[in-house]
Amino acid sequence: MKSTATVIPLKSTDLFHPVVAALVSVIVNYGGTFILVFQGAKAAGLSPEQTASWIWSVSVGVGLTGAWLSYRYREPIITAWSTPGAAFLITVLPNTPYAEVIGAYVLSAIGFVILGMSGYFERVVKMIPPGIAAGLLAGILLRFGMGAFGGASVDPLLVGVLIFSYALIRRFTARYSIVGVLVIGVALLLGLGQVSFDSVELSLATPVWTTPEFSLNGLLSVALPLFVITLTGQYMPGMLVLRNDGFTTSANPIITVTGLGSLLMAPFGSHAFNVAAITAAICTGPESHEEPGKRYIAGLACGVFYVLVGVFGTTLATLFVVLPATFITTLAGLALLGAIGGSLATAVTDVRGRETALVTFLATSANVTLLGLGGAFWGLLVGLIMHGVIHARIRNR
Repeated sequence: MKSTATVIPLKSTDLFHPVVAALVSVIVNYGGTFILVFQGAKAAGLSPEQTASWIWSVSVGVGLTGAWLSYRYREPIITAWSTPGAAFLITVLPNTPYAEVIGAYVLSAIGFVILGMSGYFERVVKMIPPGIAAGLLAGILLRFGMGAFGGASVDPLLVGVLIFSYALIRRFTARYSIVGVLVIGVALLLGLGQVSFDSVELSLATPVWTTPEFSLNGLLSVALPLFVITLTGQYMPGMLVLRNDGFTTSANPIITVTGLGSLLMAPFGSHAFNVAAITAAICTGPESHEEPGKRYIAGLACGVFYVLVGVFGTTLATLFVVLPATFITTLAGLALLGAIGGSLATAVTDVRGRETALVTFLATSANVTLLGLGGAFWGLLVGLIMHGVIHARIRNR
């Protein structure tokens, strides 16, 4: 399905804001979640070359699939690695031979290709009421919004300057608020000596091939949980982010393309990648560009940034990781304020569905983890059950 967004001729001035949104998205993604990949590599006892190959494969794969999908459908389809999947792998990598883990990656990717080609997932997405979808998104993003202020207990000066800078710039222009905060924050960190880039040296990553081995243990202990966790924790909220901002590309080609990309990159160490949710919200809203038809530029820019990081392996990834966690969380929270506000407004618009949307929001915000599944899955499930119980039609016999 092609996007309904109008393709508008581009001017040089149209590039700045989507590219900045993409840069913030990439910084937040690497700085906020990529530490899980390093932890997983350490748990598995991978060599520096295998670790660099993992970074190369997941970064280049994410970049190419996201850029292609954004160009093909003229929508900001941001892809990312499976963050809950990476967290899950930390627990299983020490006890599973690496070749069997690679085989499990392959099986999981094949599952996504089959699901995308079947078309069933898109039907499920369309069945979710808009209020519940918005409540789910708001619940997912809430903790990141709270993170913008929570870091004040660790570094009150940094957080205070970032928030005040945002408010001051926002008073005069909404479009330049995040880029202003980014520049001021980095300048402050350099001035205070909290971060230094002097020791960073660019070096190319070399992909390392690992021949997959298939086993029942790998299928049941790694592939199946990775598939379910990625589907419920990444694909579902990721598609709802796109829908919430008015984009209509079918989930089917997105799942198929990211599944094929994961399949091709699996032997080099890539665990799984998918449509992004949290970092995508930075690029899909009006903060990226006032005209929806031009926001796909952010998807193209994300693709370029991810490929660059992948080509230079651990060097640039480490560059993002050295940024203080407080800076990353505050920047992410401020960048997502618009998405959080828009989601909450949509969730409470329909009076009839307001209560179930609110239940979805609260249940998701609680971030309960059961049976290896995260808060997004349980929040959506609780919301749908509540909606069905309260609003289901009873037929008179």
